[in-house]
Formats: sequence, structure tokens, C-alpha cells
Amino acid sequence: MNAIYTVTGMTCGHCVAHVKEEVSAIPGVTGVEVTLADGKLEVTSPTPIDFDRIVEAVSEAGNYSVA
Repeated sequence: MNAIYTVTGMTCGHCVAHVKEEVSAIPGVTGVEVTLADGKLEVTSPTPIDFDRIVEAVSEAGNYSVA
């Protein structure tokens, strides 16, 4: 299963790395792709991941928000 979100507030490659690291640590997540240019966050998992958990992980990465 793939879910796509938009992350706002990222400004550099370090931001992308922090978001990817935090989201990758969510149990059940098997893949994470983050694109700085459009703020795209793609999460791959065998079952749906709770949106609140995604929001929490992105928030832990820095001053970013998810839509």
C-alpha cells in the first residue's frame, strides 16, 4: 500500500533526511520517499498507517506539517 502526503516547511536536504528518518521508524513502514521540490512524502506499508502517526513523526523531524 502506498500513501502520498504533502509536507510543508522543508527547505533543504537535511530536512528531507530528518523526515525520512522519522517516518521510516514508524512500525509497519517498509519504504519512504521524500521530494523537496514539491514536498511529496510517499509512504509504503503492507497495511494502512494511521495519519496521526505520520503527523507525529513529521513533527518530530522538525518544524514541518503534513497535509
